Amino acid sequence: MTIKFFLNDKGAPAGKLADAELLFSGGPFDGLKLVGFAVWERKGGGRNVTFPARTYSVNGERRTFSLLRPIVEVTAQEKLRDIILAAFKEFQAEVAA
Repeated sequence: MTIKFFLNDKGAPAGKLADAELLFSGGPFDGLKLVGFAVWERKGGGRNVTFPARTYSVNGERRTFSLLRPIVEVTAQEKLRDIILAAFKEFQAEVAA
């Protein structure tokens, strides 16, 4: 799996640093990509990754439905979030050089 980033150079929405997509090589997902990830700067410091989601309305209330969810282990998303954040840190170092 390779992670590709697209910097948010427009500055909107505030705090959004980049969009990210996962490119798969090998296995049943070979040649496919999963889009909809984003890297954000937290107001209190640090960074966060949001996962692909769909919005929908129920009685006028806006809700989101996560498209990538854990099967059993609730912390499964944390592993992927850490991988994306580490890759973004490397990406920023390459862009700065």
